[in-house]
Amino acid sequence: MASALTDKLSRLVKDLRGQGRITESNVTDMLREVRMALLEADVALPVVRDFIARVKEKALGQEVLGSLQPGQVLVSIVNRELAATMGEGVSDINLAAQPPAVILMAGLQGAGKTTTTAKLAKHLIDKRKKKVLTVSGDVYRPAAIEQLKTVTAQAGAEWFPSTPDQNPVDIGRAALDYAKKHFFDVLLVDTAGRLAIDEALMLEIKNLHAALNPVETLFVVDAMQGQDAVNTAKAFKETLPLTGIILTKTDGDSRGGAALSVRQITGAPIKFAGTSEKLDGLEVFDAERHAGRILGMGDIVALVEQVTAGVDIEAAKKLADKVKSGGGFDLNDFLAQIQQMKQMGGLSSLMDKLPAAMAAKAGQVDMVKAEKDIKRKEGIIHSMTPLERRKPELIKATRKRRIAAGAGVHVQEVNRMLKEFEQMQEMMKKMKGGGMMKMMKRLGGMKGMPKMPF
Repeated sequence: MASALTDKLSRLVKDLRGQGRITESNVTDMLREVRMALLEADVALPVVRDFIARVKEKALGQEVLGSLQPGQVLVSIVNRELAATMGEGVSDINLAAQPPAVILMAGLQGAGKTTTTAKLAKHLIDKRKKKVLTVSGDVYRPAAIEQLKTVTAQAGAEWFPSTPDQNPVDIGRAALDYAKKHFFDVLLVDTAGRLAIDEALMLEIKNLHAALNPVETLFVVDAMQGQDAVNTAKAFKETLPLTGIILTKTDGDSRGGAALSVRQITGAPIKFAGTSEKLDGLEVFDAERHAGRILGMGDIVALVEQVTAGVDIEAAKKLADKVKSGGGFDLNDFLAQIQQMKQMGGLSSLMDKLPAAMAAKAGQVDMVKAEKDIKRKEGIIHSMTPLERRKPELIKATRKRRIAAGAGVHVQEVNRMLKEFEQMQEMMKKMKGGGMMKMMKRLGGMKGMPKMPF
C-alpha cells in the first residue's frame, strides 16, 4: 500500500538518519519534502498542514537539538506523528452490548462493503468465537443480496434472507428479531451504496440506524479513493455517528491518502484494513505498525503473524518427525511446502511487510514471475501419479514427457523442478540427527521461518 509515498518517505528517513546536526534550515527542507510527498499521495490539505506543524514544533525542540543522534530522534518524531494522524495504536471492535451486537456497514457503492461484511464475519467467528448472522439491506443493486448469501456461506456465518421488494428498515428489524430468538452474538447489516452521495441514501441509512441502534457503525472506504474519500467521509459523518473505519483495497496501487485523511476528518478510528481479496484478508489496523510500513520500516510483527497463521503446525510437525526418523522427503512433502507458501498469502504479500532496504534487495526478483513459477511447480507435481510422487527416482525420460504434456510445460521445466526438489531433499537429509539446529544457525537463527521452494 502507498508505494509512492513509502518510496519517498523511506528515502527521507535514510537521509535523516545520517544527519549529525539538525538545524532549523535542514528541518525546513525536510518538511518541504514531506509536505510534497503527502500532497502527491492525495492526503487532505488540512491534515497535511496539521501534521507538518506538529512535526516542526517537536523537531525544533530540545529533544532533537540536544540529542547525540538527532537524525534518529527526528525519524522517531515523524513516525510517532504519522501514527497519531491515523490513530493511537489499535482500536478494537466494540461488542459490549446485550446480544446480538448490531454492526451497521456504511459506504459508497464499489467500496467493497459486501465482501468486507463477510470478511468481518469470518474475523469474528475465527478470532472472537462469535455466532454471526448477516443480512443485506441493499435492495437496489442487482444480485447484492445473493452476493452476500454466497460470501456469508464461505465465511462460515449464517445469512438472513431478504428480497428487493422489501423496505430496508423492515429487513433490519426482522433480522434483529431473528437474531434475538436464535441467540446470535452479532448481527452484521450490509447497507445500500450509491455511485455518489445523495439525500435519499443518507435518509434511508439514518432511519435504519435509528431503528437498529447499532453498537458499531463502520464506514467502509476504498483506500484507492484518495481525496474523494475525504468528501465521502465528511458526508457520512454529518449523517451518522460513525464509530470506526474499515479501509479496503490497501493491497492495491493506492497513494495512501485515505489512510492518513479519514481518521482525522471523521474523528473515528480506523479499526480494520482489507489486505487481499480473500475472506481472511482483513487485519486489525495498528496505526504504529502501519506508520512503520509507510516510512519503509516494514512490519515484522505482521509478517510473523502472517507466516504463523499460514503454517499448518501439525503438518510441519509430521514432516519434522518423518525426517528425524529417517523417512524420505518425497514430492508429496515438496508439494505441501509449496501449498504452505500459498496459504501465507504469497510472495508479494510477504514482501509488503519487509523493511524497505530488505524489500529492495528482494525486489530484484520478479515477483509476478516467481508466483507463476510456484503455480507451475504445483501443476507439474499434480500431473504425476501417486507412485511417482512417492518414488521420484522412477521419473525417467518417458515419464517426464508425459508429465510435461499433462502440466502444459516443457520437459526442461520438469527437469528444473526435479533438480530443485533434489536440492531440498539433500537439505532434509542434513537435518536428520540434530542437523536441523546447525542449519538454523547457518540461516541466522530464523527458527520461525520455514524453508520454501522458490
